Amino acid sequence: MATRITSAAEVKAPKAYPKGVYTIFLGGVIDNGAAEPWAEQVVEALKEYNVLLLNPRRDDWDSSWSQTLDNKEFVEQVEWELEGQENADLNIYVFGTDDEQAKKSKAPITLMELGLSAKSTKTIVCCPETYFRSGNVYVTCRRYGIPVYKTLDELLDDLRLILKEEA
Repeated sequence: MATRITSAAEVKAPKAYPKGVYTIFLGGVIDNGAAEPWAEQVVEALKEYNVLLLNPRRDDWDSSWSQTLDNKEFVEQVEWELEGQENADLNIYVFGTDDEQAKKSKAPITLMELGLSAKSTKTIVCCPETYFRSGNVYVTCRRYGIPVYKTLDELLDDLRLILKEEA
C-alpha cells in the first residue's frame, strides 16, 4: 500500500513531487487556458482524502512558447506530464465537465494522453456526449474497459468510492 499523506495535496507542473503516495494525474481539457478550471473542482472535492494530485496546468505557462524540442520549458512540461501519468496510481482524463463545456472543448493533447493510457487499468474518463470526438473516446474506453462518465460530478462520486476503498 502507498505511503499516506494527511490530506489532499496538489502539485502543479513542473514541480517535483514525492513518490510512494497514492497519486492521481489530472489530465484534461485546458485549450490554452480557455477551458474552465475543472482541476480546481477536483482538488476541492478530494481535499479530505489522502492523495497527491498532479495538475499539469502550469502557473507560469506562456502560450507564446514554441512547442519544439529546442524550447526547454516546453520539453520540461511535456516530460513532467508523461512521467506523471506513468507514475500515477490513477489517471483522470476530462474532455468537458458537462454538455455545455464539452461543446467548446477540443482537448487534442487529452486524446493523445488517453491513447497512451488506454491499455492501463488505472484510467477513468469524463466525456459528455457533446464532445466533438466523444464517439472515438467511447469506443476506445469500451474496448479497454475504461469507465466513462458524462459529467465531472458523476466521476467525482465514483472517485470518492474508489478512494475510500484505498483507505
